[in-house]
Amino acid sequence: MTKFLGFLGRILLAQIFLVAILFQLMIIFQNPSGYEQYQMYLGHFGLPGVFAPLMILVQLVFGLTLLLGFKTKLSAYVLAVYAIFVAVFLKLPDPTPGSGLIGFMQYLALAGGYITLALHAPTAFSLDNLRKAA
Repeated sequence: MTKFLGFLGRILLAQIFLVAILFQLMIIFQNPSGYEQYQMYLGHFGLPGVFAPLMILVQLVFGLTLLLGFKTKLSAYVLAVYAIFVAVFLKLPDPTPGSGLIGFMQYLALAGGYITLALHAPTAFSLDNLRKAA
């Protein structure tokens, strides 16, 4: 049962950024100016346009590697740092009363989950385990 719960935890943590970026990419590709709008959204928080491809890359690559359980420890640490980055730069400055602080705390909690996963990696049903067995 513990193996399954570790696997489930890894999958649930992986899907947060992976599904979010897949939806964001759908929006970007469906709209001719979707990428520019994404850059403008980030610019609203004071982030230059160079952050758009970096954020897409981090979410897509490390979300996928975490989902597959490949380089789980590295992926979890990268996503923990990314969650803290999002909390500080995108959620804390949110002008909506209460919303920014709640989002900030949620992303800090995600970072805690990623750090915990990194400390208990690799989990069951992962590519990391296949490499160890070989």
